Amino acid sequence: MGGAHFAFTNRWGGVSAVPYEELNLGGAVGDDPDAVRTNRELAAKSLGVDPARVVWMNQVHGNEVAVVDGPWAERPVPEVDAVVTARRGLALAVLTADCTPVLLADPVAGIVAAAHAGRPGMVAGVVPAALRAMTELGADPARIVARTGPAVCGRCYEVPVAMRADVAAVEPAAYAETSWGTPAVDVTAGVHAQLERLGVRDLERSPVCTRESGDHFSYRRDRTTGRLAGYVWLD
Repeated sequence: MGGAHFAFTNRWGGVSAVPYEELNLGGAVGDDPDAVRTNRELAAKSLGVDPARVVWMNQVHGNEVAVVDGPWAERPVPEVDAVVTARRGLALAVLTADCTPVLLADPVAGIVAAAHAGRPGMVAGVVPAALRAMTELGADPARIVARTGPAVCGRCYEVPVAMRADVAAVEPAAYAETSWGTPAVDVTAGVHAQLERLGVRDLERSPVCTRESGDHFSYRRDRTTGRLAGYVWLD
């Protein structure tokens, strides 16, 4: 798509043991670090990406954004929930296991972003913050392509009634109800509404609900589990 590439992993094709089987890409969930390293290499190579040219985040459910021009190398990975780059060939990665992975690209300007939007991050505005960082580098929202990956759906993300009210007060589009009739939040719907208000028109969301899919990791379903990844990069 104009030199922009988007990819989302499932849980298969890696080397991690139960309960992280198989392709766990998260390094902070209790899995064997060697297995995670191998999995990250396998995933990158399957996409035709150099594993050494992937930028990861230390995600904390906030709205901080880092603009990057290369991997962290020996530097500590910062606590951010979005990364943005104008460096072609550099892949940005976001880890999830129910939260919404958000990938953004303006192929004309040569700018991409990856954001981690859980309920707190969506409410805090991490995706609008990533979009602002992109526009400051020269991206145009009208050209931006947005893709959101597998995440827990509004029919499955049960929350207390007060929490739903608090979320909906910030983002009404996130108001939802579970399939069994209780209060819920649809984070992906909230993210898409935020992007639309900011002028992004090319949006697509994955049909996969992580809680319902046995092919994907789900924290809400399993608690101790692995992490999926979304990747975005430009040729």
